[in-house]
Amino acid sequence: QVQLVESGGGSVQTGGSMRLSCTVSNYRYSTVCITWFRQAPGKEREGVAAIGGDDSTFTIASVKGRFSVSRDNDRYTAHLDMNNLQPEDTAMYFCAFSSRVVNIMNIPPARLFEAWGQGTQVTVSS
Repeated sequence: QVQLVESGGGSVQTGGSMRLSCTVSNYRYSTVCITWFRQAPGKEREGVAAIGGDDSTFTIASVKGRFSVSRDNDRYTAHLDMNNLQPEDTAMYFCAFSSRVVNIMNIPPARLFEAWGQGTQVTVSS
């Protein structure tokens, strides 16, 4: 069973930076799509950024230029680098794994994901 372990998160002031990481275990094939979602209290979950099996990436408009997604050479650890964080970025962040998404042109639908991380809280104070 594929498992995801997230790390990073915490509290930062407005304008600060933070890195979230997500490591996939119990999986050793080459197609690894990792997508980052976030959910703030009282709001719906939204996809933030994704990296596909072919290393294509996508970030939503509200974080473009501030957030970037990458992965390590071993392909099983992905990172979400967040810069110039704003209070509206405060949320619980989750990573999700899919073995079926190769090319990324948008946030993949939730039904394609086979495993989810436990979530990590990001709090941005003004």
